[in-house]
Amino acid sequence: MPSIPEEYHDLFERSTIAHFASVLPDGTPHVTPVWIGYDAGADRLLINTEDGRRKTRNVRANPSVGISMTDPDDPYRRLSVLGTVEEFREEGAREHIDELARRYIGEDYPNEVETERVILVVRPDRVF
Repeated sequence: MPSIPEEYHDLFERSTIAHFASVLPDGTPHVTPVWIGYDAGADRLLINTEDGRRKTRNVRANPSVGISMTDPDDPYRRLSVLGTVEEFREEGAREHIDELARRYIGEDYPNEVETERVILVVRPDRVF
């Protein structure tokens, strides 16, 4: 199984914006910028969102996704992953969004949560 190369793990420790692509019901792509986490021990990418949002509805119907990241300091250093959402994790999702917010904006998540938070756990199937 493909794995995220260790020399790219630093992208998940900085405020690197990822682009998350899922598939709309009509088959067209849906791409959104997201904060991203990484579980190195399990080799899984972590996307935190609210349940019921478009990307969550998309991956419940079709778990195939694409994720790309560009190093904020070097636009020619990039990581792209084609993968499968294999888990919708609610446990710990609220704490996880605070963890991401502290990395990206230096404080706990400031927005009101309208529904339940969920972590989309992505298994890398192909890594570029």
